[in-house]
Amino acid sequence: MLKKNLLSIAVVTAAMSLAACNDKEAVTEPVEPEATTETMAEPEVMVDPAVEAEPMADPMADTMATQTIAEIAAGNENLTILTAALQAAGLDTMLMEDTKYTVFAPTDDAFAPVLEKLGVTKEELLANTDLLKKVLPYHVVDMEVKAADIPYGTDIKTANGATISISDANVITDATGGTANITGTDIMATNGVVHTIDAVLMPE
Repeated sequence: MLKKNLLSIAVVTAAMSLAACNDKEAVTEPVEPEATTETMAEPEVMVDPAVEAEPMADPMADTMATQTIAEIAAGNENLTILTAALQAAGLDTMLMEDTKYTVFAPTDDAFAPVLEKLGVTKEELLANTDLLKKVLPYHVVDMEVKAADIPYGTDIKTANGATISISDANVITDATGGTANITGTDIMATNGVVHTIDAVLMPE
């Protein structure tokens, strides 16, 4: 009887130690994730810094001026009246010279209110050379002034001797108190720069 009890205790003890061994194996078995950590490191090799550094072209590369101010005006479909007015007043040759100028160029739409105010047609305006010779030089400054260099809030002397002022909102005020918005800037010419405006500036 004692032997039987001892034998059964030994069997139970052996079974328990075998079960403990199996549990340890079950816990230590899933060591496979090492393979997954190796595969996760692979995408880092795909980064190629040379590809990112490539599209760094200079945006100013093709902005070299090739035309005079007069040629730019003549080739602009929105400046046909200004071009005709310059030619009628004989001022187009001035804007072909090597001297640096800044021109605040009224677009064709900018002339409409002037024609209405004066009660004349475009042809009649172009025939009035005395008026053109007074008004057109008022749109010209005898030096090159790019948009970044405009002296806001300061009187700017024009080619006809009168002054204009420009606010930091790019609004020009003329001698009569009229205003014009600068609608386009820095059209570079070989002899200066053109800024387009939406109204004709009038001297006193």
